[in-house]
This record gives sequence, C-alpha cells and structure tokens, in this order.
Amino acid sequence: MSDTSTDASYRVTADELRQFIERFERLEQEKKDIADQQKEVMAEAKARGYDTKVMRKVVALRKREPDDIAEEEAVLEMYKEALGMR
Repeated sequence: MSDTSTDASYRVTADELRQFIERFERLEQEKKDIADQQKEVMAEAKARGYDTKVMRKVVALRKREPDDIAEEEAVLEMYKEALGMR
C-alpha cells in the first residue's frame, strides 16, 4: 500500500469522523437550548404561583403506564399505613 492511498484513506476517515463529532456537538447545543427553554417554562409557571416541584412529578407520571402508577401508589399507601402515617 502506498503512502498516497494511506493518506487518502486517512483523510476520508478523518473527514467522516469530524462530521460525526460536529453533528454530535450541534445536538449537544440543541439539547442545552431545550433545557434552557424548559427552565424558562418552569420559571414562568413558578412566577404564576404553580408548585414546580409538583409539576415535575406530574410530568414524570405522565410518562409512565397507569398500571405502574396505581401499583406504586397502592404500595405507598400500604407502607404509610404500616407506619401510622394516615
């Protein structure tokens, strides 16, 4: 294999690698921008008097299956009752 073909192969690989890295970096920036927007939404909700801690829990619950939520709530109630927290 000559130095020319090795150099050409390396350049193509380096260019492709650079493209992957740059795409990933753009996605990282987009992710940061979205996180900033989410913070702004929560700040706005908090300014309007909403409990953002509870809102975040509601968002997490909406991602889950209703059966999983019901099961967890039933176990939680059982534990609270066992500890006299009712």
